[in-house]
Amino acid sequence: MYLTIMIARSHEFINLIPVYMRKEKFSISRQLKSVIPAISGIRELIITQHNARIHLTATIAVIAASFLFKTNTHEVVALSFAIGLVWVAEMFNTCIEKTLDFISTERDPEIKSIKDIAAGAVLIASLTALIVGLFIFIPKIF
Repeated sequence: MYLTIMIARSHEFINLIPVYMRKEKFSISRQLKSVIPAISGIRELIITQHNARIHLTATIAVIAASFLFKTNTHEVVALSFAIGLVWVAEMFNTCIEKTLDFISTERDPEIKSIKDIAAGAVLIASLTALIVGLFIFIPKIF
């Protein structure tokens, strides 16, 4: 069976993506094996990306501060979402940059613009996380 897709501009129908549908029983071991590539990707991100190591340091510092200042459940949830937001933004940014570098090694103003926008998303996520952290920790410090 093939998935039929329509290309919007040319109105052509083409069969591009083979779709194999079979019923499989749920398997915990298969689910656990599917986590291995994800962990490998996180590991590669931390090893190869300087900013990811900065985010890792900040994550560890926030977790330590959470224990030190005895944050409540709601604060931990807010901090967890803020930390997760930054990590997801950084991972998408890295994927975008690596994909564009793979597509073209030449300097192109459009590629630069795309990379700048992706980096801007990480900056917004980081500033949001900083604001969340300030709201939670400043009253506990002073």
